[in-house]
Amino acid sequence: DDYTAWSNNYYSEICIYPWAKDELDGYFMAIDVSGVDAGLMGSENALGCKMAGCRGFVLNGGGIRDTDECIVEQIPVWSYFVSQKMDQARIRYIEKDIPIAIGGVAIYPGDIIVADGDGVIVVPRAVARDVAKYASRELYNDKNARREKYEKLGWELDDSVINKEL
Repeated sequence: DDYTAWSNNYYSEICIYPWAKDELDGYFMAIDVSGVDAGLMGSENALGCKMAGCRGFVLNGGGIRDTDECIVEQIPVWSYFVSQKMDQARIRYIEKDIPIAIGGVAIYPGDIIVADGDGVIVVPRAVARDVAKYASRELYNDKNARREKYEKLGWELDDSVINKEL
């Protein structure tokens, strides 16, 4: 029928699936969806990217859907919103490996994305080694200071206060 033909074309030519077939080992996908309020990433397409080696996703809209499944599948996603709406016919995938902006921050191919429960930062590739050197020193010092407080409080040490050698 017409829907099946349209759907087959969308999923094979227009959506993210063709890109998910690329080698993504170690990559973190930053996707510019121009703020569209529709769930771009869901448990099935995000899992396909994870299988290809993708480490996570950050989106400037085009939020996540299937959040319960994505949590179970341990797929890290940062987006402006969660949306039950599907994205078919709302989003057309045009290019990859191009500069984009998310949250007013320029992201270039090869930049380093660091994301955790506090949010997302982008480290330009040109300064990544220096940033890593200073950030690791800061983390090392922070863990030592907090470990001393844990010990004074009689708390059991955990990974957040145990340092590996620099």
